[in-house]
Parts: sequence; C-alpha cells; structure tokens
Amino acid sequence: MKRQLTELRPEPRPHRVDAVPLSAPGLPALPPELAGPVAVELAKPVRAIPAPGALAGGCRYEPKWDGYRLVVVRERSSTRLWSKQGRDLTDRFPDVAAAALAQLPAGTVVDGEVVIWNGDRLDFGLLQRRMVPAAGRIAGQVAAAPASYVAFDLLAAGGEDLRGRTLARRRAALEELAARWAPPMQLSPMTADPAEARQWFDDFRAAGVEGLVAKGAATRYAPGRREWLKVKSWETTEVLAGGVIGALDRPSQLVAGRYRDGELVVVGRTGPLSPRQAAELAGALRPAGADHPWPDRIGTGRFGGGRLSVPLTRVEPTTVVEVSADAALQAGVFRHPLRFVRTRPDLRADDLPPLP
Repeated sequence: MKRQLTELRPEPRPHRVDAVPLSAPGLPALPPELAGPVAVELAKPVRAIPAPGALAGGCRYEPKWDGYRLVVVRERSSTRLWSKQGRDLTDRFPDVAAAALAQLPAGTVVDGEVVIWNGDRLDFGLLQRRMVPAAGRIAGQVAAAPASYVAFDLLAAGGEDLRGRTLARRRAALEELAARWAPPMQLSPMTADPAEARQWFDDFRAAGVEGLVAKGAATRYAPGRREWLKVKSWETTEVLAGGVIGALDRPSQLVAGRYRDGELVVVGRTGPLSPRQAAELAGALRPAGADHPWPDRIGTGRFGGGRLSVPLTRVEPTTVVEVSADAALQAGVFRHPLRFVRTRPDLRADDLPPLP
C-alpha cells in the first residue's frame, strides 16, 4: 500500500521516456465531443464504502485525489488540458502538457486529476497558485512545485471513442498505455478488493487523499451523469469556538478558530446545526470581550471570504469543540464544511496545538 502511494510522488532524478510520434497525418480526427472541452462522468456522494456488488460488474475502487479534474486531449500535433468546467488550463500546467505531448500517442484522450505534492502530502494550495499569476510567471511555480497527472480513465485511443466500452476494457487499455509512462504522468491505483480499498481509505488520508471513488466494472462512460460513487474519509479533531452565525443562544453554525503565532485565525465553519447541537453549543458559549480579533461580519465563501457576508457573533475563544473533518486541508484551514460532534468541557484552549 505505502509503495503504491510513494510511486505517485514525483522523483527528482530524470527518467527515460520512450518517444511517441509527435504527429500522425493519417490518423482520424477525434469526435467533436472529445476534441475539447470534454464532458466528464461525475460521482455522487455516499456515506459508506460501497459493497463489492453495489455497481454493475462489481465495484472497482480508486483513491479520491485532492486536485483539479483534468482531461488531456492529445491530437495530431498538439495537447490541450481541459477542466471539468470546460476551461482550457494548458497554460497553467505546461509541465503536464509537455509530458502528455511526449508520452501520449496522437488521438488519445485521458481523464484524470492534476495534483501537486508538498513533501509527503498533496497540497491544494499550490494548485490554486497556478491559477492566479499571469501565464508568463508560471515557469517559476513549475520549477518550485511541479505538478503530477494521475490518470484513471481512457476515453479515446488512436482517434477511436472508447466511452462505449466497459470500464474493465478501458482500464486494461489504460494500463497498457501507462506501462510506458514516466513522471509526471502517473496511473491511479485501482482494486476490486474491498479490504485493500478500506486500507487505502484509512491510510492514504495522511497524504491528503480525500477518500475513495467506486465505479462499476461493467459500466460505460456516462458524460455529465453521476453514476460513480464517492465516499470521503472523515476523522475528528478539536477546534476553538471563535464565533457563531446566528444569536449566541440560538447558533445556526459554528465558526471555528485555532491559534497561529498567538493570533486566533478562522480555520473553518460547520454545516447547519441541529436543534440539539445548537442547544449544546449555546450552553458552553460566552460573549466575546472587546479584544476579540475577528470582524463583525464574515464572508459566506471558503475561509470566510467571498463577496457576500453575514453577521458574525463573536464569542470568547475558550470553548473547545470536537468536529469531524475530511482530508481537504490547506495550511491548517479546512476547505470543506465541518461537522459538529460535541463540546469538550474537559479540554482547554491551550490543550490544542498551534497551527504551523
């Protein structure tokens, strides 16, 4: 298991890459719907790892990578990278585009995820940095934090549309193609063994892998449809109650904080609280003093940002709360909503380690 994950990290030494033809004049053109942008199959969330027989032909399990969904379209003499939303991201990931041009035969369309490793963990923040600067400044980021492309499906080969084939057949063709790859082109692991999938689910979390995706071996690729199943890995952690949305005695959401270098920072927000959870939290809260560092309003977007804002009721940051969180963590901040578990009157604020 550890070996499989380690092999997906980029290595500093150069790799030999078998050259493929840069153009194929006699190759049929890709179907228009595969020339880009490309509609992708999606996954619907479930709460537990699907049973082996939950999908047609039996479940095949893959890690759920914390990156950007990206379809690589390798045409006769060029390569384009398309996001799930239909945006051309070729200029944002020139390292992946160059590798795909060198290693994929013309007429190939691959579905996968682009990720960036930071040591032993995936770093979504480094991916986001690729989206901000002008294209001319991307080279420095490529050198400092190269991207990897983790492929999990093959939509076309030799100009032929493979989406009508079963996943089992597409996967076999993808494995044959990937046998000649070198980083940053990678093949996502897949297993039919639920015990191995459970081990991935538990052990890969430390590397920032969000959970699992289950797909039916006998299913065909269904663009735009949520026929795959995804389950996220959640674990509990402790945060400080720094504020709430709503009244102090009737909070609707908890705004969580932690200390970094002595400063209380927003690290996340729970989803809506149930009446029982709201009553439990309200009973542990005290109004904030004048020295509370947070503003009177907080954005509705991730990390408390966004154009829209709502009133924030600040509270004394002494109440420790246990929450459940997925693996999507960026610089100590939770990117997805937290789940309220319980208050922790047995813990004090200084029992929580500071953020790095």
